Amino acid sequence: MSEQNIAKSTYPAAGAKAADSLSAAGASSAADSLSAADSLSAAGAITPTAAATLRNTYRLLAMTLGFSAVVAATSAALQLPYPGIVLTLVGYFGLLFATSHLRNSAWGLVSVFALTGFMGYTLGPLLAAYLTLSNGSTLIATSMGTTGIVFLALSAYARSERAVDMLRFGTFLFVGVLTAFVLGLSAIFFEIPALSLAVSGLFVLLMSGLILYETQNILRGGETNYIMATVTLFVAIFNLFTSLLHLLGFFGGED
Repeated sequence: MSEQNIAKSTYPAAGAKAADSLSAAGASSAADSLSAADSLSAAGAITPTAAATLRNTYRLLAMTLGFSAVVAATSAALQLPYPGIVLTLVGYFGLLFATSHLRNSAWGLVSVFALTGFMGYTLGPLLAAYLTLSNGSTLIATSMGTTGIVFLALSAYARSERAVDMLRFGTFLFVGVLTAFVLGLSAIFFEIPALSLAVSGLFVLLMSGLILYETQNILRGGETNYIMATVTLFVAIFNLFTSLLHLLGFFGGED
């Protein structure tokens, strides 16, 4: 399997069984976080508005993760081709803009499912490529499980009194994500596997920070739109999963 092909699928934003497993793990993580949100609200730890936003975010997140996984499974089962870096970027940013523009209307829900479905479509060829490896299913399952554990752990930590105030690092996260994105594209266009690997490691750290940041942002009333909160957490989970898969595939993959 080509390292270059993997990188192309990893940085812009496999089988039906693997995709369905990812859906189950993601939906389960969101459901567990939803229960925690209800408990916090009952205990009076956060305002009713923040609790409602968090609850709606986790519900929509669970649904979009499931929908994206179904699309990924279909894409992989039908062996649909990867759309290419240009179309992927145009599709992602176009749908992201549309979702942001429509976030206060019912059409925003349509747009967020279109966005997450498109991301699921681009994930299908990546999973299919990994499943050609002798231990591909193990790599996918490990990445999936690790992503779920990390999301749950960070979500719980973000709600604790001892949590680091990530809202102070908003600018740092923005610059870091932008830098990693540019480096990732450079690794693709200039075909630098070592840089691609380094960017995956950087994305794991940045996406973990983004999960903490957005969760605290919701809890403190900074983000009140559950559609945009869902998009942020979905993108963080998506990139965390693909980056972990890239790293595990490099260090533990077998031809």
